[in-house]
Amino acid sequence: MDTPTPHAPTDAGGRAVRRRRRVRLVVVLVVFLLVTGTISAAVAKYRGCQQPPPATGSAVVFPIPSGATGKDVVAALDQQGLIRCGGFVGNLLLRGTGKAGKILAGTYDLRVGMSLDEIVSVITTPPPKVPTVRLTVPEGLRISTTYPGERSISSVVAGQTGLSAKTFASLADSGRYRLPPFLPRSAGTAEGFLFPDTYQLVKKGLTADVVIRRMLTQFQTEAKSLDLAGGATKLGLTPYQVVIVASMIEREAQVEGDRAKIASVIYNRLAKGMSLGIDATLLYDDPTPDGKLSTSDLKRDTPYNTRINAGLPPTPIASPGRASLDAALHPANTRYLYYVLCPPDGAGVHRFATTLHQHDVNVQQCLG
Repeated sequence: MDTPTPHAPTDAGGRAVRRRRRVRLVVVLVVFLLVTGTISAAVAKYRGCQQPPPATGSAVVFPIPSGATGKDVVAALDQQGLIRCGGFVGNLLLRGTGKAGKILAGTYDLRVGMSLDEIVSVITTPPPKVPTVRLTVPEGLRISTTYPGERSISSVVAGQTGLSAKTFASLADSGRYRLPPFLPRSAGTAEGFLFPDTYQLVKKGLTADVVIRRMLTQFQTEAKSLDLAGGATKLGLTPYQVVIVASMIEREAQVEGDRAKIASVIYNRLAKGMSLGIDATLLYDDPTPDGKLSTSDLKRDTPYNTRINAGLPPTPIASPGRASLDAALHPANTRYLYYVLCPPDGAGVHRFATTLHQHDVNVQQCLG
């Protein structure tokens, strides 16, 4: 019996194997070239983004709002042409500076052509401290000092800022300031409208005019938040008249609980055509300026003597604070026509009455 002879591998099968190997090699080579090309392009892109845009010398005012993120800043820088790339690469470059979390809100002057490092240095550096003056004006003061030692807005301003008290008072009383609809053209003085508050004022270039305008601006802010104009209309008064009432409340009230009740007395008396009888108004125009009222002072016929003249005095007699303005706008609902300071009831407390007889009893009990 013949033994079969084994068949040798065919040439066709070998060629197929070699073809598959070549294809795999080509695929690997193509993938390698694509990856290498992509990486090279990415590196070139990255290096290009690191470069600042061409310097044009153009100045750009660049605001950064409070709460802005690094991503927000990069987008804004890109939009204004201050960096070459925004998006992912721009954010990557910003993080690479190590200062992405140190950006400060503010408004900055930048130039086209600055490098990212230079820009970041600017927007992460706190601005130099500006020398300021702290001014605290308490409630209830008038503009001018009328007798030696009297505390006034002008004396407080002079003491805390070094400005001339005389110049400040003269300017505030010059009639040049307007604050519609609160301070009318006809007022002739800013009395009552220099809002009592604490102010931080830039020391350089500080003048009496700067201080006055800053205080008037604060009054306007407070008046709008209280709806002074709308409240005055509801009361049948002008905003200026409400400020006059508030100034009297400020000078008369010594405890918070009395403000709205004193306001009710003023409005009740005005409604009845009675004189207000508030000596603080006459002290504002004291015939013998010494901080006290003599018997002859009480008889002097002046528009500020509310003992003998009905109605409101012609101007505010002091600068009221927010609480007194609020009380003037929202008086207590009472029938009170009288009040007297009553030490037995507590320091600075007033006792109120609806009739003259009740008031006389209160005077006897409170003042002896």
